[in-house]
Amino acid sequence: MLLINQISTIIFSFIYGIIFYILLEINYKYIYCGKTIYKIIVTFLFVMCNTLLYFIILKKINYGIIHIYFLICILTGYILSNFVYKKLIVKKNKQ
Repeated sequence: MLLINQISTIIFSFIYGIIFYILLEINYKYIYCGKTIYKIIVTFLFVMCNTLLYFIILKKINYGIIHIYFLICILTGYILSNFVYKKLIVKKNKQ
């Protein structure tokens, strides 16, 4: 795989981790409220849609080749978003 493809996929994976955190925060009220069957259906659809979206875009960027460091970048983007949300946004709203 070309270096430019790897770099663009790493950047995309990091940004997708941030986007996944934002979507999860938006979807939080639907996942944890309501009936049990509703929770299961919403969670299943949420995970499937996000997974399919990631792999479809990954297929466009680098023909669907997956490396462990792509998954690490998704996790890093998610953790960074969580840190920023907890430290900056929630702390600012409490003041």
